[in-house]
Parts: sequence; structure tokens; C-alpha cells
Amino acid sequence: MYRCECRASALRCAFGPWVVLLLVAGLGACGSRSGPGTSKAPEPYVPTIVTGDIQAGIEKHIAEQVALGKGHFRVPFEGKQLELRLVRVHVEYLASLAPQRHFACVDMASADGQFYDIDFYLHGDPGAMTVTETTVHKLNGRPYYLWKQNADRNWVRAPVDAASKELLGVLTGRDAFEFRYQATLPALAGPGRCWLPLAGSDAFQKVTVKSISAPGKQRTLTDGAHGNRVLFLELGPDDGGKPIEIVYDVERLEKGAYPGDPAEAAKHLQPERLVPSGGEIKAAAEKAIAGRQGDLMRARALYDHVIDQMRYMKFGEGWGQGDAVRACSALSGNCTDYHAYFIGLARSVGIPARFAIGAAIPSERNDGGTDGYHCWAEFYADGKWWPVDVSEADKFSALSMYYFGHHPANRFEFTRGRDLVLDPGPASGPINFLAYPYLEVDGKPQKVKTLFLFRRTTCDAKCSNP
Repeated sequence: MYRCECRASALRCAFGPWVVLLLVAGLGACGSRSGPGTSKAPEPYVPTIVTGDIQAGIEKHIAEQVALGKGHFRVPFEGKQLELRLVRVHVEYLASLAPQRHFACVDMASADGQFYDIDFYLHGDPGAMTVTETTVHKLNGRPYYLWKQNADRNWVRAPVDAASKELLGVLTGRDAFEFRYQATLPALAGPGRCWLPLAGSDAFQKVTVKSISAPGKQRTLTDGAHGNRVLFLELGPDDGGKPIEIVYDVERLEKGAYPGDPAEAAKHLQPERLVPSGGEIKAAAEKAIAGRQGDLMRARALYDHVIDQMRYMKFGEGWGQGDAVRACSALSGNCTDYHAYFIGLARSVGIPARFAIGAAIPSERNDGGTDGYHCWAEFYADGKWWPVDVSEADKFSALSMYYFGHHPANRFEFTRGRDLVLDPGPASGPINFLAYPYLEVDGKPQKVKTLFLFRRTTCDAKCSNP
């Protein structure tokens, strides 16, 4: 992590261009002069703050409150007392706002599977931080308020109702940014193999790979079915704990409906391992499209059906795998589950549909981190591919019309398709989808800590870059 050496603006957090900041306050000067020729007043000592200090501070607070709450973190909310458990600290959003004032955001879950995004303000120095404010920001991905940067560069809460597209996460037209795909290998008890996406260019994104830093023996593979490029690493125990970084320059265009070849589109009627197109899925699709004429109208009915039926919840067995049958039954999950269900529904009634995964680049700020991966879909009707993002439309009903036929410019696509077949490939078989690194050690999958960082390089006048 970069360290703050903050003199010009009273410890304005200057961790460096790639530390993830959500809230950056515009602050006054550290010292002042009483008049010409007078001596400068000594600046008070302010301890250097790094994001690790803030993470330690919020984790300590949560642990203390869980102990007091007999195993639960308790938060008053809408006239009741929530009893929550910590899921993760959003390290990409930790920020120092001013001397002794800091921000943290965490995910917490209730016993019934509801996910809450909780915002905290903290005060104090490293090792002695106290929480001064706790608020519920989101429930199952739906925000109760948004963050907006004022002209004075201070961040304030803004209402969701009547918010602009930009504040809701959408940049239209064009976007450009540097993107850093970072990962850290775990300890390796034996020989390992790792597959990582290598994003490429198409009609809507121009991608330049600026650098690749990775341990082990490297090769570039190609997924024959979808044309994805994949970085393949052969690793040994000595590579455990080492970092991986891929740096990209990206220029991205907003995507609307665009022409497609019907013969090529027909290939996307085929089922996948976790996206079949019969049984309960077909029955649900036929019920949803009853009385609708034409593929475009039928696709809209399926889109509305998923929004109406699904809940954005990271709860229960199997969520996040893009299992369309599970989604049809549980009617909950994350973006992979939403889009697997939509794709399965569409294919079951003869509408070609396909999957893509990458990252959604924040629109309300111009550097920092992204909230992990995001995925989306396209369907084919009337000779065109139509972009959709069903899970985002479900979070923001004001954007449901936009996301039926558009993907915003602030996206970065890593790979397309499911069931990626590579040579060499994992012992477990085709890769379900590829966003985070897929690591096998002695033939067994292991998780890899991953972080996505960005810095916008150009923007429209709408952008709020300080």
C-alpha cells in the first residue's frame, strides 16, 4: 500500500493513484501565516494512515460489538434491531478523509440471508479508532442513498429517487481508463496451475495490455468455442504468496443493439452445463411470454419476469455459479444467476442468448476500485444483438428501460461465454466462467485473493473528477 505523506491539504489521503478511495474530502491548508514576515506555526504531528490501519480499526470495532451482542453485530434499522454477521470488509472503499477521520464499508448478512451494506465513519489514530456513525447503505444491492461529490470536493449522501444515470452507475457515449487486475497467490503446497482472463478488443472496446507481471512459467491460451485469450501459469511451491498484475489501457463505447449474423447467433441456442433450456425453465418461459408476438417482445417479457421474480441475495447453496435451474427454483442470487436464468429462459423459446463477464467501472468517481466482477447478457432478435443487464435493472428500477438494449460505456469485458475449454485445462473440466483467477493445486481448486483498480484517463464533462 502507498503511504500518506500529507502536508499540502491537512492529511488529504494521498496513498497514491492506485489505492482505492471512495470518499476524498477537499480540506484546508495544514498551516497558516499570520502575516508577511511572520514565522510559520509548527505543524502538529499527524500519524500516517494506511488502509490497513482503517481495516484493523473497523474489524476491531465489529469484533467488540459482536462480543457485546452475544455473537451478532446489532444495528437499529427501520424500527427493529438487525442481528448481523460480518461477510467482508470492502478494502477497495477504505479511505482516510481528514486527520483522524476515516471511512469504511462492509457487507453483513442476517440469519435469513438478507445482505446489508453498512457504512461507517471512524475517528482516531492507528490502533485507537472509534466509530462515530453507522448507517445501512444497501439491502441486497439496492441502495437507500447514493454518494455525490459536491463542487467543494466533499462527498455527501444523495437521494436515489430522481438521481441521474451517472449517479446510478451509467456513463453514456465513451469512457477510457487504465485498469489494474491484481491477484495474490495463496500458499502452494504443491505444483499449481492458474488460468486468468486476458481481455481483448472488439467493436465496443479497444484494449491495450501495458504490462503483465506474474510468477511461474507463462503461456497464452485461446478458448476455441468463444475466442477468449487466457493467461496460463505453471507454478511451484516457491510461487506461493507472490503477486500477479495485468495492466490495461481501455477505451470503451456504450453498447446498443447491433447487427449480428443469424447463423452465428443460432449457435447460442445450445445449452450449457449449468444453463439447460428445458423442464421448469421452459415452462416458466412459456408462461411469461404467453400472448406476446415477436422475439423482441417475448425477450422483454422474459426480462420483466426475471426482474419480478428474482431477488438479489447472496444466500443459500450454489448462488453465484450461474446455475439457471437453481435460479429458477430459489429465485435469488447474484448477477451470474440472474443472467443464467434469463439466458436459459430465452433459449428455451428459441431466442439465442449469450453471457459475458468483466467489471463495472464506477461512474461517480474517477479512480479507485470496483466491487469485484460483474456480468451481463445479450439476446438475438430482429437481426440484432440486444444488450441487457437484468440484475442492475432490478436494483435500479429507474434504469429498467435503459438496461433493456444498452450496456453503459463504463464497462470492461474480460471473457465471453460459459464452459471454457482450454488446452491445458483444469482437472475439473471446462471452466464455468472466467473473471477471477482459476487456480488448481495438486488438481484441487483454491481461491485467489483478487482486486480490480482503475483510473479514468479521459472523461466527458459530466465526470466528477477532482
